[in-house]
Amino acid sequence: MHIHILGICGTFMGSLAVLAKELGHRVTGSDANVYPPMSTQLQAQGIELTQGYDAAQLDPAPDLVVIGNALSRGNPAVEYVLNKGLPYVSGPQWLADHVLQGRWVLAVAGTHGKTTTSSMLAWVLEHAGMSPGFLIGGVPQNFSVSARLGGTPFFVVEADEYDSAFFDKRSKFVHYRPRTAILNNLEFDHADIFPDLAAIERQFHHLVRTIPSEGLVIHPTTEPALERVIKMGCWTPVQTTGEGGQWQVKLLSADGSRFEVSFEGETQGVVEWELTGQHNVANALATLAAARHVGVVPAMGIAALSAFKSVKRRMEKVAEVQGVTIYDDFAHHPTAIATTLDGLRKRIGDAPLIAVIEPRSNSMKLGAHRDGLPESVNDADQVIWYAPPNLGWDLAATAAECKVPAVVADSLEAIIERVKSQAKPGTQVVIMSNGGFGGLHGKLAEALK
Repeated sequence: MHIHILGICGTFMGSLAVLAKELGHRVTGSDANVYPPMSTQLQAQGIELTQGYDAAQLDPAPDLVVIGNALSRGNPAVEYVLNKGLPYVSGPQWLADHVLQGRWVLAVAGTHGKTTTSSMLAWVLEHAGMSPGFLIGGVPQNFSVSARLGGTPFFVVEADEYDSAFFDKRSKFVHYRPRTAILNNLEFDHADIFPDLAAIERQFHHLVRTIPSEGLVIHPTTEPALERVIKMGCWTPVQTTGEGGQWQVKLLSADGSRFEVSFEGETQGVVEWELTGQHNVANALATLAAARHVGVVPAMGIAALSAFKSVKRRMEKVAEVQGVTIYDDFAHHPTAIATTLDGLRKRIGDAPLIAVIEPRSNSMKLGAHRDGLPESVNDADQVIWYAPPNLGWDLAATAAECKVPAVVADSLEAIIERVKSQAKPGTQVVIMSNGGFGGLHGKLAEALK
């Protein structure tokens, strides 16, 4: 059948397109902004993309329209679908009905680390010869695609708490019915759709309600919000990670690049890998617990993690010019910014570190996280905040509260000039945004030449 996807360049919808194509459907799609890495992945798959939402793209009518959660009433394509009575569905519903039915779903939920942990878990299963299917909101470097059907019942899905569509306000993950669930962490986020943390906890409880009594829930001991979720009712065995949990680590290097893993007091082995940061150590523990649930012994999981290459846009080194290293990172929440900078700082020691941050997520634009931002950049030597034209709050006041030198730039050119004037050989520049940032990474690398 012909499936047309509205909002196809989002990481979730783009991955969905890959699965639909693999199932043999003709897949087309459109988005307001067609940009890499999704656009390049989709074009490589032979999926036809249209820029914008002109209703003409729906004539002749496709057999089914999958509507992304970024689209709302008033969008010309959405109005056309409703007026013409075309069949439509949300992305999570389509995934549940056509891909996840009858499979052993391993879901990774939480405010931070979903993409990286899903990628780790898919890789550990792959390394163990289990050929899992997966749908990940990013491109894992061990696979080079963000989704595939796989050859066995096992399917790893990044399970997002964001809503499903304008006509389905449940969290996406409620559709997935996992047997193995990782709850990574839980903080307030998505201020555009959730009034407070309690509302998100309620959605996580709805997820927990769908996990079978023969399944497994994995969560860290250090997250009070997740403790509250479990207390609302849990009918499934639970394994805990971190301090006081069944799964524990002993750091063998401060930056988290070497650590020893133990389960129920017994040492399982040592992970030595390219990643850094306490957050990634926590992601690894949860991954090993989930993999063990489907039969991968921890020693085999540890060997796989040592060959794990991370994900595009997760502290991805994109250029090294005149001795200046440029990284691309997806961090867009104070906790993620802080843990990412902490991991890099421990790796590079005293080398100069410049953070360039775009407050682009809906929660950031609403100012929901602004109180936590000044503290989040303490590990940088200086920070450049980018103020997009539609930011509804005073970024300069936030910059003034930073303990490290901080400036606000209102254009990419101003950012590039600032970095050029400050960077010297040995400087590390981390660009943080959950969007394309106008191609800043490439432009900066070019300018530094």
